Amino acid sequence: MSAILEFQNVSKNYRVHKRDIPALTGIDLSVTAGEVFGVIGHSGAGKSTLIRLINLLERPSDGRVLVNGEDVTRFDGAGLRALRQRIGMIFQHFNLLSSKTVADNIAFPLRIAGRHSAAEIQKRVAELIERVGLTEHTHKYPAQLSGGQKQRVGIARALATQPHILLCDEATSALDPQTTQSVLRLLDEINRELHLTIVLITHEMNVIRTLCDRVAVLDNGRIVESGDVADVFLHPQHQTSRRFVYESEDIDEETLYTAFSHVSGRLIRLTFRNETTYEPVLGRITRQCDVDFSILSGRIDRIKNVPYGQLVLGLGDRDSGRNINEALRRFREEGLTVEELN
Repeated sequence: MSAILEFQNVSKNYRVHKRDIPALTGIDLSVTAGEVFGVIGHSGAGKSTLIRLINLLERPSDGRVLVNGEDVTRFDGAGLRALRQRIGMIFQHFNLLSSKTVADNIAFPLRIAGRHSAAEIQKRVAELIERVGLTEHTHKYPAQLSGGQKQRVGIARALATQPHILLCDEATSALDPQTTQSVLRLLDEINRELHLTIVLITHEMNVIRTLCDRVAVLDNGRIVESGDVADVFLHPQHQTSRRFVYESEDIDEETLYTAFSHVSGRLIRLTFRNETTYEPVLGRITRQCDVDFSILSGRIDRIKNVPYGQLVLGLGDRDSGRNINEALRRFREEGLTVEELN
């Protein structure tokens, strides 16, 4: 698949009191057409600056931003306006026009574009209102809507000009958990049905795990880790990545292993992926190898469409560890990831 978006050694500085303050440094990333790409980071990491560089609401200090192979940092005037019509954006706090109805908010970018008749605009708005499930709210004003309904209007408005890329700037952080899940399901449907590329920024690991195909972890203006969401989530390499994963699972990193220090035997962590998650691999192999086990912690869940399981086990046998070594070998043969924790 070809890259629809590329950052090539991009940096962004802000001039403050005659000093250049770096917000982003040496950013390299590539987003494939049709995927959902997430950028996660804590407050101040540079997420908002990064996403605003894509549609040139901010311009980079160094490096290039390519959209469909074109260096958009050279765009100005008509070229810039055309670019922004190809890139929709959903905002954290909705940014709806309070004096306009749902229909008029969605129609606004079409009227600004000036390329559509009144009948075409009306038809497009009706299609989008139905897609986001707000048909009965067509003539309401933003003040009459819930937070989730306002965000659905924002999504419909972002889709109005049939963009190639959809940007999500903390699109769910102002919503309650149940509404967040409904908005994420809607974005997933849009991605699958329209094959629309989505780039989102967030500080919520659950959003990344639910919606994204790949993720970049941003810390202090730099990408410290990137890859498939399942790989980063299950085997985080950088301290910042681990912190996000442990926070999302309510794990205290400092006591993760000391809590099991009293457990005799070998401590291991087994990671299952795909259909192996649902197979009785653990019971079968430990039985065959005459190994006792206790499950100390773990979870079975999904990362987007990928089933996974991760278990911390205490293993013991009566044969000086030889049975355990054989069990670990067989686990690996079955495609499980084995990490020894002591």
